[in-house]
Amino acid sequence: MITEAGAAVVVGADGSASSLAAIRAAATDAVERGRPLRIVHAFIWAELTGPDGGTVYGPHDTRMRADAERILAAALVEAEKAAPGVHATTAVVDGNPAPVLLSESRNAVLLVIGDRGLDGFRSLLLGSVALHLTTYAACPVLVIRGREHATGPIIVGVDGSTGSEAAIGFAIEQAARRKTGLTAVRAWDAFDVWGQKDTMPLVSEPGDLEAEEHRVLSESLAGWAQRYPEVTVQQEIVRGRAATVLIEQSQHAQLLVTGDRGRGGFAGLLLGSVTQTVLHHAHCSVAVVRPTPATI
Repeated sequence: MITEAGAAVVVGADGSASSLAAIRAAATDAVERGRPLRIVHAFIWAELTGPDGGTVYGPHDTRMRADAERILAAALVEAEKAAPGVHATTAVVDGNPAPVLLSESRNAVLLVIGDRGLDGFRSLLLGSVALHLTTYAACPVLVIRGREHATGPIIVGVDGSTGSEAAIGFAIEQAARRKTGLTAVRAWDAFDVWGQKDTMPLVSEPGDLEAEEHRVLSESLAGWAQRYPEVTVQQEIVRGRAATVLIEQSQHAQLLVTGDRGRGGFAGLLLGSVTQTVLHHAHCSVAVVRPTPATI
């Protein structure tokens, strides 16, 4: 997780309702962290070659620039309304949304996106773009969806991996800032809890498996309560598939946090259908956290 002084909370802006919700959330988060907010609008300029071989821009390009500036001006107003005192800047960046946001993530403490978009961020969560961002962004990615003013605890999926350790740290920091509780969830199934058959421990009774799950969860949370004594931490062991469990838990949460890779009950969390299912169907916003910056 990037924590260098001055690193900003970055949010994508395209003028959609989803984007405005993301801007409000990003502005609030930036103020809570004491960080600047950077609002980015990305699109590709239509270029024409003039008689001298140079690039020329016609009236259409002028309108595009004006539209971009209007989008950013509205975004800035929205940010300042949501979080008075926020230190926000705006930028129009030439390029496709995914590479633009990936580049921005390298100098960000958090990347915030809406769950639906238009213009520069059309279909942001409808396929490869969202999976690419959550897999390769060099900072945590917060996807704003569901109820905007959701209450309840923050939910974090735990499996004992390095990825879930980073997720726990992010989740408990968020709980402390938001002054809410944290629920750490460990999903398990007797048939796939260990991911690979040849790594299954020598236990055969459901009670033994559940005891092992409690051990993993307790070890994963060890030390965090001492670092954040103001946060009430609840542990839950739930039998079932990871995506199903997380989506169900999200019904009564304000934020769901996952790691970038998993094992056991969260095996393959960012490697296919589970990620897409959670991002599409969670009832609250979802944060995907990487333990170290990705190699893009």
